Amino acid sequence: MEFRASHILIKEEGLAKEILRKLKTGGNFEALAREFSQCPSKSSGGDLGWFGPGKMVSAFEEAVKRLSNGSISDLVKTQFGFHIIKKTGQR
Repeated sequence: MEFRASHILIKEEGLAKEILRKLKTGGNFEALAREFSQCPSKSSGGDLGWFGPGKMVSAFEEAVKRLSNGSISDLVKTQFGFHIIKKTGQR
């Protein structure tokens, strides 16, 4: 099983919560990723492409598995910071 996802990575929890609030009130995921994400994927609107088991840290991978296509996670904490994940595919 492979997944495709985009994310917004933020190191500060307060800012991550504010971005999540914007998303839940209609904010554009890709635009917010380009503006705020602290990951190099920000240049592609947060798109991480396709990945299989073991390619992402476990908390991130588990969160993606639980999401339905097109849905957005709550904050997911990893050693890199706080992720807001949007699942965009599964095959």
